[in-house]
This record gives sequence, structure tokens and C-alpha cells, in this order.
Amino acid sequence: IRTSYCDDVEFSPMDATRTNPEYLFHMLEEVIKAGATTINIADTVGYAIPSATGFGQLLKDVQANVKGIENVTLSVHCHNDLGLAVANSLIAVEFGARQVEGCINGIGERAGNASIEEIIMGLDTRKDHFGIEINADTTQIYSASRMVSRITGMAVQSNKAIVGENAFAHSSGIHQDGIIKKRETYEIMDPEEVGWGQTELPLTKHSGRAAMGMRLRHLGFKLTDEEINNVFSRFKEIGDKKKFVYDDDLGALVDGQMTKVPETWVMEYLNVTSGNHTVPT
Repeated sequence: IRTSYCDDVEFSPMDATRTNPEYLFHMLEEVIKAGATTINIADTVGYAIPSATGFGQLLKDVQANVKGIENVTLSVHCHNDLGLAVANSLIAVEFGARQVEGCINGIGERAGNASIEEIIMGLDTRKDHFGIEINADTTQIYSASRMVSRITGMAVQSNKAIVGENAFAHSSGIHQDGIIKKRETYEIMDPEEVGWGQTELPLTKHSGRAAMGMRLRHLGFKLTDEEINNVFSRFKEIGDKKKFVYDDDLGALVDGQMTKVPETWVMEYLNVTSGNHTVPT
């Protein structure tokens, strides 16, 4: 290896988590002697288990048995075949890894790579546990996620951690009430910290009076407690018929124009033609 051409030379032993340990240690020693400055332990097929006796133990053994490992950067590269890529990456940090490879939105071969946005926010949110400073601009996470999604044509699932559409949406009434009174009750991260806007409180039949009242105030309505109670009773009726109650619905409720969802049309007759046969229904 000629390190005169660049500052960092990385060596990644493929399928390290299923490799004979003694062979792995010997190989890593030799590449360090040859000039490697980053050793990247790859869980190529997503086989590792995130525990002190699993992936954590492998990293401990590498550091205990490879001469010169203390002079290089220890890195990990985890795949998500068992859905454990992020968990393995985080436990690797606990056991000495100081570089973690991953992809925005977790894209990658087969089930993907470790979701880098989840790793960043895991380390940032739980500094009390990891004691690691990552110096990442977390406010760029959401925009980066959407850019990757647009470029690749791969949609982000709604319930995806950190960047999914529902990641900071609360529809349960008791959750909405808690968010309104003290955000930290049901949110361990501030959505604005990762580039989202404010917490979203979509109104559904499960939403409480407090969430509905807050939305009415946001829309500019100034109602008495009695008026809010009257609107809320009709709001619950609409919520039973619709998945979401939108701002226009609330405005109509306030104006007293929406007491029920009207029936707009009725099917009286249907005629189906198939081939040479007509079948009235």
C-alpha cells in the first residue's frame, strides 16, 4: 500500500463477522504493517448480533489481538438483512469504533445499509449513554433524506424513524394533549432539530379537545369554552366518518354548516357488458 498518494487508506475485510477470527486478526495485522490507516469491520451479510457477546465481542477481540490497531481508525460497515444494522453500528461505537459507514434512508444492497440518520440521532439524543460528540449538522437530515429519495426514486416509508412522514405526527388524543402541554412528554427529539417543521398534530377521531382547540386558535378562531365544547361534539361525529378532519372541516363546523356528512349520490342501476353478454345488476 502506498500511503503517499492519500492521507487515509481503508481496508475492509468482507464478511468479517463470519470469518475465522485467527485468520482475521493475522490479515488485519499485515495490512496495518503495509500502511492501512482505517480498518473497517464489515458485516457484509447482516449476520452480526448487537450485544456485548456478539458484535461487541468481535470488536473487543480485534483490539486485543491485532498489533497496531491502536494506531488506526476502527470502523464498521453493517448491512440490514436482519434489521439490525443500526443497532450493530451503535454497539460498535460503544466498543471502540470511531467511524461508522451507512447510507441516508438506509438504502443499499438487498435490505440496505445502516441508516446514517438514525445512527447520528441515536448518538446525539443519547449522549448521556455514548458520551460521543459527532459534530453533525442535524438540521440538514430531513432535506438530505428527501433529496436522496428524489434522486433514487425510492420512497421513504411513512413510519421510518427520524425522516418518515409520521415520525413526529401524533394522532392519539392523550399524546396530543401531552405534546401541547410539554413536548418532551412524548418526543425525545425536537423535530426542528432534524430539519422538520413543528410537531404535526393530525386531527382524527382519537384527537382530544385540547388538540382541536389549539388548531382552531392557530386558524384564528377565538371561541369560548362553551363554543369549543359544542364544536368538539360535532368534531367527534365527523371524525367517526373521516380518517382526518381538515382545516376546512373545522371552519365549517365553527360556522355551524357541518352537522353531518351529506349523501351526495346513490347508485340505482349498474349494467356490465362482457363479450356478447349483458348482465344487469
